[in-house]
Amino acid sequence: MDLQEQRPWSAELLLAYQSLGVVYGDVATAPLYVFKSAFAGGDIEHSAGNEEIYGVLSLVFWTLTLIPLLKYVFLVLRADDHGEGGTFALYSLICRRVRTGLLPGGDVRRSEGAAPAPRLSSVRAALERHRVLQRLLLLLALLGTCMVIGDGVLTPAVSVVSAVSGLELSLDSEQHEYILLPVTCAILVGLFTLQHYGTHRVGFLFAPIVCVWLLCISIIGVYNIIRWNPHVYRALSPYYMYKFLQKTQTGGWMSLGGILLCVTGSEAMYADLGHFSVFN
Repeated sequence: MDLQEQRPWSAELLLAYQSLGVVYGDVATAPLYVFKSAFAGGDIEHSAGNEEIYGVLSLVFWTLTLIPLLKYVFLVLRADDHGEGGTFALYSLICRRVRTGLLPGGDVRRSEGAAPAPRLSSVRAALERHRVLQRLLLLLALLGTCMVIGDGVLTPAVSVVSAVSGLELSLDSEQHEYILLPVTCAILVGLFTLQHYGTHRVGFLFAPIVCVWLLCISIIGVYNIIRWNPHVYRALSPYYMYKFLQKTQTGGWMSLGGILLCVTGSEAMYADLGHFSVFN
């Protein structure tokens, strides 16, 4: 029986609570930068009907629906390697299903005694036949791992610098210049030092913060929707995406780079699969 099936519901709830502080912290804060980045170029002019705002909001909603929800939750998380996730776990899974010859273990049909498939797919047959494709697959796995490591180093630095930059509102420009870098470095050193204590302790530390953050922005969002624009639900229609791109043209297509920020951190759902589980 699978270990996830033997785990009681109390343990699942505990892991789900810890995953809020580790996995979903970046996903929860990513949409903050979207609207500012989408209109940063200055090429998009606001109309009286707020169609541009509805269009960007519609793009954000459907991007979050298609990539983190449909792609990761329903597709990517099912491609686990005995409960492990990440680039190398996916590469190891492919190597056991396809006789690439670069990793020990061979074909899963031989190791598990299963009956051979009557016919190989064209992609699998080409991958087993050509050594160049096997090395290319390994290169892509290494490249993906390097990108995840780079994201893990750069994202905290950019996020902390952005947060500390808010001190500029209460400090003079001369004082802010000398305080920004030391405070940012101190926070980053403290955050990376906490990694030594393990994922479960880091999750317990940041889970309440993320819960309070999500609760606060939910309450503020509902209040502002009721007070200022109760018809914002119209942005859920994909029609406004089409109207936004049709009206803004080049400026709208360039703003898609900023809208992509709303899904940063989604890869952690699969990369941290070994610390938690699919049900979390």
